[in-house]
Amino acid sequence: MRYKRMPIEIESPEQIGYGTIDCNLAESSVSDAVLGKLDINLGELVLCYGHHLGKPELRELIASESKGISADDVLLTAGAAAALFVISTSLLEKEDHVIVMRPNYATNIETPKAIGCEISYLDLNFENGFRPDIGKLRGLVKANTRFISITCPHNPTGVLLNRNEIQQIIDIAEENKIYLVVDETYRDLTFANKLPLAASLSDRAISVSSVSKAYGLPGIRMGWLITKDKSLQELFLAAKEQIYLCNSVVDEEIAYHYLLKKEMFIQEIRTHIDLNFSVLENWMTLHSKLEWVRPAGGVVCFPRIRKNAGIDIEKYYKILNSTYATFPGPGHWFEMDDSYMRIGFGWPKAAEFRRGLDHIDSALALSVLLK
Repeated sequence: MRYKRMPIEIESPEQIGYGTIDCNLAESSVSDAVLGKLDINLGELVLCYGHHLGKPELRELIASESKGISADDVLLTAGAAAALFVISTSLLEKEDHVIVMRPNYATNIETPKAIGCEISYLDLNFENGFRPDIGKLRGLVKANTRFISITCPHNPTGVLLNRNEIQQIIDIAEENKIYLVVDETYRDLTFANKLPLAASLSDRAISVSSVSKAYGLPGIRMGWLITKDKSLQELFLAAKEQIYLCNSVVDEEIAYHYLLKKEMFIQEIRTHIDLNFSVLENWMTLHSKLEWVRPAGGVVCFPRIRKNAGIDIEKYYKILNSTYATFPGPGHWFEMDDSYMRIGFGWPKAAEFRRGLDHIDSALALSVLLK
């Protein structure tokens, strides 16, 4: 495999240094949790090798939320990133073909690239509300296609597929005997009723999630993949064992105790998100230089600078980053042009978020082209 660093990681806040940033709008997660607030006693935890599938009680807890899913269908991984890596390296060879929804979280694109397989993109566009063209997707399937990769709720737009769209994509996977990989990291943060777990709907669907984005626990590196296909789960377990054998029992224990009280924590998270989102929605409604597709889930949106706004894009980012120390996620993180930017509304405190939006306005005003 030929690895290549991803712009989204090279330019990430943790890489450039949080201390250099005034307003961090680049984060795609909720505010980071503090261990002490979780009230977890790890004093008696035995630091042994963990169960290779992952802590049984944690897998039972995750499985219990969806009909038709058992603990044996759940494989715990070192974050969703590890789950996606396990899936791609297990299912793809150089001569294989994969279909990836774009824009997308970079790992879903870069790992198949590193393997050297062929990629076809199901491109989403602003004018169509970032909704997938199911007919186009059907036409992208080839004899050597191994799987379709999507995110729902979508990263970076926050758009949520409806039940019919998910079922149509599952039908395509089943008809062609390929797999559907669904990154469902934001599933618990949908604004309306959340969709069923994709893996519960078909043996051909593989669900991926983690405690990083929706719960604010990225520091413990805990995620999972779910599939009802027993032979596939055995293959994924073999991959995990050869990469890192088992998870940190510390990480698993923290995740378990957090998810036991998830509903209590999620209420506080939703209150914070709702506050920031109301500010964001009012700001976007009145904006003359930006336009968006209103998100329906998650903690990110993907507005773009209007074509007729007269903005020098390069100058805009330079002013925003250098003068105001404010950082959204530029479009090139997602193989889109930089007129788009991902704005995260789940991570910053309310005052920082409002200030960041004000900084965007100021940078846009200063970067208008002189005619």
